[in-house]
Amino acid sequence: MKKKIKIIIAAIIILILVAVSAGTYINISARPIVLEFGMFAGSNWDVANANSYVIIDKAIEQFESRYKNVKIHYYSGILKDDYSEWLSQQVLMGKTPDVFMILSNDFNQFASLGLLKDLTELMENDETFDKNKYFKTTLLSGEYHGVQYALPYETVPNLMFVNKTLLEKEGISVPGSNWTWEDLYNICKRVTKDIDGDGILDQFGIYNYDWLDAARTNGAVLFDEDEMQIDLSDEKVVEAVKFIKMLYSLNQQQNVTQEDFDSGNVVFMPLSFADYRTYKTYPYKIKKYLNFQWDCITFPAGKEGGNISEVSTLLMGISSKTAYEDLAWEFLKLLTYDEEIQMDIFRYSQGASVLKNVTSSLEAELILQEDMEESEKVIDNILLSRVIEEGTVAPKILKYNEAITIANGGIQDIIRYDKNVESSLQILERRINQYLKQ
Repeated sequence: MKKKIKIIIAAIIILILVAVSAGTYINISARPIVLEFGMFAGSNWDVANANSYVIIDKAIEQFESRYKNVKIHYYSGILKDDYSEWLSQQVLMGKTPDVFMILSNDFNQFASLGLLKDLTELMENDETFDKNKYFKTTLLSGEYHGVQYALPYETVPNLMFVNKTLLEKEGISVPGSNWTWEDLYNICKRVTKDIDGDGILDQFGIYNYDWLDAARTNGAVLFDEDEMQIDLSDEKVVEAVKFIKMLYSLNQQQNVTQEDFDSGNVVFMPLSFADYRTYKTYPYKIKKYLNFQWDCITFPAGKEGGNISEVSTLLMGISSKTAYEDLAWEFLKLLTYDEEIQMDIFRYSQGASVLKNVTSSLEAELILQEDMEESEKVIDNILLSRVIEEGTVAPKILKYNEAITIANGGIQDIIRYDKNVESSLQILERRINQYLKQ
């Protein structure tokens, strides 16, 4: 009898503990939670965008309907130019948002300082998540020294703008997607001329194409990320600088300007996909490039490289200090991995989706066509996907932007003042590497 009573008491205690535990779980899961989200207004690509909140608000509405006790809060009206400073202040005050946008100039610094959560386990343990659905380059953008600290949200490759009207006038066909440096040089040589006979050139081949564009397409690896050093002595870099020097010499020391291009007097100019989307549609087309027909193609390939260009990606990450890791992951995944939300990138922004299936879809192509004239041919989605997938991303060097600024100035001097390319690049390389070691 006593044994029976003990068993009954034990059973009652277990039931009470289970009930208490269940009650605690219910209370925790039902208690109000505010998830902070950090974002900026406008476009990451410095073009007009009146819909910067539409995608985010739509995602928030979906998330809050799924998690009834969760509210997503963000501060509106923070401009891109002010965002880095605002986010840094939040970090210093211990108020880092749980999930936040990361500008490309800030990513390396944030990752190195431990401000971003390592996403590896979250990605690997989530059976609903497949990282291979992202374009390779966009995922790589959120990686720092082999660790995934951010996921891609929106991407923009660089393309080569081509003035079709000017080429037609000169009897030249638009180059194919596999064109080369030699093709570019020959076209530039043919079109560069003095039209009105006053002794001054007024028609040119190319504007704003630089040594970095050429180095990428020649297969050059500029930085050793482990040693944090730049390599300007590589033959592929030397060839790229010499090629830019050849193009520069065609202009007979004249400075080609943006005004020359806007007036329809230049054939080629590097252009981002965001610019393509903005200036191919009304009303911005009227303001910018209405006086000639134009399109975008790949960059020309160097002797040792391919028709590739740099791919820029807007990243999002999770704070390493978040108290709501699982919820933060689900919200990050909704923004960057949900195909409907990613399709909205085409509807309401100027970039492309970071998901292969979305960017290559017929629906995305139809959205791109909506605001263009029927006579305008929208960029081929297969080509767009290829450019993104095969592109390059900025190296994960802490002082990358500063190093490139120094390199740009030095290489401009090499070209402008006709200095010896090999020896001048060696001197410039030593100077930059000394700076990187400081």
